[in-house]
Amino acid sequence: MKQSETLKNNEDFKEIYHTGRSFANKYLIMYIKKNDLNTNRLGISVSKKVGNSVVRHRITRLIRESYRLSEDSFLKGLDIIVVARVGARERKYSEIESALLHLMKLHKIGKETSNI
Repeated sequence: MKQSETLKNNEDFKEIYHTGRSFANKYLIMYIKKNDLNTNRLGISVSKKVGNSVVRHRITRLIRESYRLSEDSFLKGLDIIVVARVGARERKYSEIESALLHLMKLHKIGKETSNI
C-alpha cells in the first residue's frame, strides 16, 4: 500500500460503520466515508464465522493484495472498510479481486467513475 494507511482504531471502525455508505456482493461488504486527508485508509475485518485463524489471515492477505494492486484506480481521501463474508472462505485471489473491484464500481470511487 503505497499511498494508503491502515485503519486499526475501533472508534474509527464504529464511526465508518454508522455514518458511511455500504454496498455488498456475494463475498465482501465495503463501507466508505470521506476522511478529508490526501490518502486512503483501509480497514479489513474478517469474522470468526468465516473460519479459523489460518483462513481469516489468508482472506485478509488476499483483500490487502487486491487493494494494493488496484490502489491507483481508487479515488483519494476515503476511509474504506472491507468486511469478508462467509462465502469468501474458499475463494481464489481472482474472485476476491473481482469482488473488490465490483464494489469499487458500485460506490463509484474509481477514478474513471467518480461521483463523490
